[in-house]
Amino acid sequence: MTLDVPRQVARDIKARYAGTARRPLGGYLAVMAGYTAAVGAAAGVARLTGRRLPDRVSAGDVALLSAATFRISRLITKDTITSPLRAPFTRFQESAGEGEVNEQPRGHGAQHAAGELFACPFCASVWTVTGLTAGLVFAPRLTRWVAAAATATAASDFLQLAYARARHAANHPGDT
Repeated sequence: MTLDVPRQVARDIKARYAGTARRPLGGYLAVMAGYTAAVGAAAGVARLTGRRLPDRVSAGDVALLSAATFRISRLITKDTITSPLRAPFTRFQESAGEGEVNEQPRGHGAQHAAGELFACPFCASVWTVTGLTAGLVFAPRLTRWVAAAATATAASDFLQLAYARARHAANHPGDT
């Protein structure tokens, strides 16, 4: 059997799925394969080094990881300063205020799929929380320290925005 048959089947599936839209299904598969390989590698290293998953995850760790995942995902996908990391995969669209930017994926295939991942905080959060939870297995003290710093930054961001809103309300009464 030649490779032509599986390729044609893949093309037919993609055409039926995407219709006239351009969807990089092969790129998505590459990104998912990278994620699966990273998780598999972490599991393999954990097994080889005798690391085990914790018997339970505390509510405090879930709260800490939730806030840290939120902040780190936004840092990766939206922060102005990290835009050079996204530049190979995205195109600048506009400033989004408060040190953030809006970007669009660019290119084709895996480049476009990676651009979607790097421009979307919701997409990046899965990778971020996977890294943080793996960190709890391999280096729990360091991971909690990093997560605490990211959580404090997230809290600071909300306080900065609340302060700016309160200041605006004080200086512009009746303006909503």
